Amino acid sequence: MKFPSFLAAFSLLQLILLMQGLCAEKTDSGGLSVSYLTSGERHSEEYCAMYDICGQRSDGKVLNCPYGSPSVKPDELFSAKIQSLCPSISGNVCCTEDQFNTLRAQVQQAIPFLVGCPACLRNFLNLFCELSCSPNQSLFINVTSVSEINGNLTVDGIDFFVSDAFGEGLYDSCKEVKFGTLNTRAIEFIGAGATNFKEWFDFIGQKAPLGFPGSPYAIDFKSTVPDLSGMELMNVSTYSCGDTSLGCSCGDCPSSPQCSNSEPPSPSKKDHCSITIGPIKVRCIDFALAIAYIILVLGLFGWALFHRQRERILASDREPLLKSTDEDEANLSNMQYDENLALEGRGVTEQLKNGAQLSFIQGYMASFYRSYGKWVARNPTLVLCLSLAVVIVLCFGLIRIEVETRPEKLWVGHGSKAAEEKQFFDSHLAPFYRIEQVDGIRANYSGSKVSLTDICLKPLGQDCATQSVLQYFKMDRENFDNYGGVTHAEYCFQHYTSSDTCLSAFEAPLDPSTTLGGFSGINYSEASAFVVTYPVNNAIDEAGNGNGKAVAWEKAFIKLAKEELLPLVQSRNLSLSFSSESSIEEELKRESTADIITIAVSYLVMFAYISITLGDASRLSTFYISSKVLLGLSGVVLVMLSVLGSVGFFSAFGVKSTLIIMEVIPFLVLAVGVDNMCILVHAVKRQPLELPLEEQISNALVEVGPSITLASLSEILAFAVGGFTPMPACRVFSLFAAFAVLLDFLLQVTAFVSLIAFDCLRAEDNRIDCFPCIKIPSSAEESDEGMNSRGSGLLTRYMQEIHAPFLGLRGVKVVVVAVFVAFALASIALSTRIDSGLEQQIVLPRDSYLQGYFSNISEYLRIGPPLYFVVKDYNYSLESRDTNKLCSINRCDSNSLLNEISRASLVSESSYIAKPAASWLDDFLVWLSPEAFGCCRKFTNGSYCPPDDQPPCCSPDGGSCGLGGVCKDCTTCFRHSDLVNDRPSTEQFREKLPWFLNALPSADCAKGGHGAYTSSVDLSGYESGVIKASEFRTYHTPLNGQGDYVNALRAAREFSSRISDSLKMQIFPYSVFYIFFEQYLDIWTIALTNIAIALGAIFIVCLVFTSSLWISTIIVLVLVMIVVDLMGVMAILGIQLNAVSVVNLIMSIGIAVEFCVHIANAFLWNHPHEACRSDCAFLLKIRTFCGLLLSDVLGIGSCWLLAWACVFTSGAEFDGSSRKKYCLDTLELIGSVTREQLSFLQVG
Repeated sequence: MKFPSFLAAFSLLQLILLMQGLCAEKTDSGGLSVSYLTSGERHSEEYCAMYDICGQRSDGKVLNCPYGSPSVKPDELFSAKIQSLCPSISGNVCCTEDQFNTLRAQVQQAIPFLVGCPACLRNFLNLFCELSCSPNQSLFINVTSVSEINGNLTVDGIDFFVSDAFGEGLYDSCKEVKFGTLNTRAIEFIGAGATNFKEWFDFIGQKAPLGFPGSPYAIDFKSTVPDLSGMELMNVSTYSCGDTSLGCSCGDCPSSPQCSNSEPPSPSKKDHCSITIGPIKVRCIDFALAIAYIILVLGLFGWALFHRQRERILASDREPLLKSTDEDEANLSNMQYDENLALEGRGVTEQLKNGAQLSFIQGYMASFYRSYGKWVARNPTLVLCLSLAVVIVLCFGLIRIEVETRPEKLWVGHGSKAAEEKQFFDSHLAPFYRIEQVDGIRANYSGSKVSLTDICLKPLGQDCATQSVLQYFKMDRENFDNYGGVTHAEYCFQHYTSSDTCLSAFEAPLDPSTTLGGFSGINYSEASAFVVTYPVNNAIDEAGNGNGKAVAWEKAFIKLAKEELLPLVQSRNLSLSFSSESSIEEELKRESTADIITIAVSYLVMFAYISITLGDASRLSTFYISSKVLLGLSGVVLVMLSVLGSVGFFSAFGVKSTLIIMEVIPFLVLAVGVDNMCILVHAVKRQPLELPLEEQISNALVEVGPSITLASLSEILAFAVGGFTPMPACRVFSLFAAFAVLLDFLLQVTAFVSLIAFDCLRAEDNRIDCFPCIKIPSSAEESDEGMNSRGSGLLTRYMQEIHAPFLGLRGVKVVVVAVFVAFALASIALSTRIDSGLEQQIVLPRDSYLQGYFSNISEYLRIGPPLYFVVKDYNYSLESRDTNKLCSINRCDSNSLLNEISRASLVSESSYIAKPAASWLDDFLVWLSPEAFGCCRKFTNGSYCPPDDQPPCCSPDGGSCGLGGVCKDCTTCFRHSDLVNDRPSTEQFREKLPWFLNALPSADCAKGGHGAYTSSVDLSGYESGVIKASEFRTYHTPLNGQGDYVNALRAAREFSSRISDSLKMQIFPYSVFYIFFEQYLDIWTIALTNIAIALGAIFIVCLVFTSSLWISTIIVLVLVMIVVDLMGVMAILGIQLNAVSVVNLIMSIGIAVEFCVHIANAFLWNHPHEACRSDCAFLLKIRTFCGLLLSDVLGIGSCWLLAWACVFTSGAEFDGSSRKKYCLDTLELIGSVTREQLSFLQVG
């Protein structure tokens, strides 16, 4: 009752010629000479070379009598039996009825493998029918040696003369026949993988040692007869597998004429458009961008020359008339500029005096912030308490906080097609088993001990289906030496399907390609690695709690591997990599826990930097008064409160947090918060000290409040756009970040402004920072000196004295723009080379044991993930054609699902399908077939009767199995007349399908479905004539990278879509990795859509706030440049496009927009002439380089770009003094913003 004793049985195909009869206890192997045998032999028609049974070996294999005799005429009943199995034999025969019964019992082991291809089966049966019962047996059989057993002579060796035409016809008709259970070729079982008929005959003719499967005597197949022997070649006609009367399916006979019109699709080749210029071959897009760059540069130089010539003409025309006027205006401008520098803190009033025109929204916001600032300065305590109360209330939601760590919940969207298909597969068929890549491990779970045998997959019996090379030794170390050690393993690599000693402990063949690695082709002996896999039962549980025992065992397994196995193999100069189903989840948790220290240190560094930069002490003696340590600490606390408030708000509504939120959002909000804090503090510090505190805070808010509001709103919208990303982890992160930035902004303009007021009061009252209760006396002279010493910083002086004058040079302007255009166009070209995916090694800690595991899997594994084609609502009724649309045996449609899978496997480099599919439907139809008379059988009462080698027909203790036991009256389920075109009726299908799925495979019937197909069919509700779900299993080719996984998914879906449309059936592919890679099929569409939405939202907000189409367009163009250049950097660094990088791109827009908005807003307020704005906007249309660095560096780059634009376009309408004044106003703000953003870069 072994799964494939049937495998050994095909070494026993030789036994078909053996007859079971007489018994003997002892064999004398003394051979007699050929001359003895030939002295009385005859080779003529109607004469037998060996007739009846004269003994049996000690292992029970029967032996024929070596005596020639005339053929015998059988009675009518015996003749009918012979005709049913051997229709080519009529009249006299050379076998007794006992011999024929033995022949029939032996061939039934082969029939299940070949019955799907009638032509192959008929040719195969003819070979042994002619050998055993042909009336002209002596013409092609010559007994060459005999043995004596208990005084009787028995056959010990024969020559079997067979024509090459018959051998080739037999092999050609059978070489492509598939054995569905293991989705491999049947010749692997019945011919040891023979590549031609001679190798097949050599395998059949080998004499087996005692106790081993095979022929009890040697059969020497020969293709030429001796001269003058009177013998001739056995040359019965063979049937082609494409024969119309005995036709096979396209999967079993690709050369059939009816299959010739369905050639496998040729591998798809993606030919990129390219242009050859001499020896250089460039892509069309690169060539087009190079041409565009040349045109733009030429246009730029032409514009510069034209502009210079125009300036000269205008200067020559007006110089005599306006010389004195220009000098007066220049002096007046310089005086006005010096005055503005002294009183720049006057805010909007001074800006309006300079000619700035504010939009309605800006004017309204300026008025609001003026009134609001005064109110806050008067009521700082009330504002601080109210704002903190709101955030603290939100933080109460943290009570319900839950952290999601399951990968399928983090990376798979709710509406994912792959997720829906996985849910359908898991609920209707069976969830894919958990993989652990030793018994003896014990784990604790709820007070009980858990071992591997408690959780492992057991398809047959009580043995775990462990995939290991040790299965060739039955997982028993004592068998290693008994079986022959490595030699036995090498033998099993080639005979794992045909040798009983090579069967696994769980009674199934073990494909060496699943347990070995690092070999080429089928050279398994060259393997440089072996793989051990423990399949563990998986549970369906939406809450993720159904696999508690498995997870507990997995943790114990990983601990053992780390602490004991790894040191053991390393001490012997070997390498070991390992993994479990829960490994990725556990490693991500470990990484997040380790990052807590990094986050804490980063916050401390940021706090120290803020405390220093917010202060304005010019003398050590006043440091303890003018420092802002307490204010900086308060600002950091506000940032933390905004993050906690965001998490609490969403947690209150049941939204689970992720570990990435805890790690990244604090940094993100801190970067934004620090910027606003610095801008607010320095705006207050720029106010004249003679103004009251209320006026200082009011003017400061009027000066920077609209800019901060616009920047924050743009950031919030940009971050919120990430909520459109289908990946849950990124979507939740974006929403949490957007709300955290919103809370941070609200706290900045409420609580932090109140804290600034308190700090100003503290400083005015000479109270020590960090210890405001301590007040120290100070002289008026020292106080005045300290308060009035506000000189320009180093960065500000650099901008005023070096940067702006240098960029004002005409040649520098042209070079800068030309270089930036080159970078921008190069980034566009590079971005087309970005690959999609997310390498698993990237998201794991660098010291993770999984790093080596994933690398070794890619390097050594020679088989891909399992692939299932799932069919929905299969109508098995006789009136429906669904059966023929799916199956691949005879009478099935040439374009059936299984035939198409078989064709696709022929072009695996494009289809990513490694081999034909294992088909429960094919095996079920074969199992039902009357020819497979050892399979579907019934007792006289109509109940199921198992094969003769299974209980109750055979005793469970391994005793003898005979034809006279309880199963002697069993008959086949159907006769041919009971079927319609070899197909069961609806009622027959409905009744026998459960029998098939519960039938154990064995030597007498290898087609039993239990184990192989137990979970392949959903029987719930199948009585209605429709099977809701069933699957056909195959494998992907080895997938070694993210691109392979994505392409495999795409190819499988395209294949299923095409077949579904062709067959008008619902078919979808499923593999365990699909849910994680589905997003990459349209990741470019998602990325571009989200970026476009973010940019569109920012454009609308900027347009509403500024009422300037040009300024809004300039900001969006700069952001586009940043994204394009960042994508170019991604291509250079090999960063893949995935949901994480898409969110990062959107986040970079959110961070960069802050810089752009602050500078554009200052530029808008400072320039008095609309023409300058137009020139600036025109220049910014040119795509300049703004994105080689990440995040804040991108934002700083955009600041410099806007500054360069100001310098470049100023001059045509203004003289040098005016140009210097307006551009330096903007540059000074750039210096302020850049100085504060460097704090984020120092930590990041």
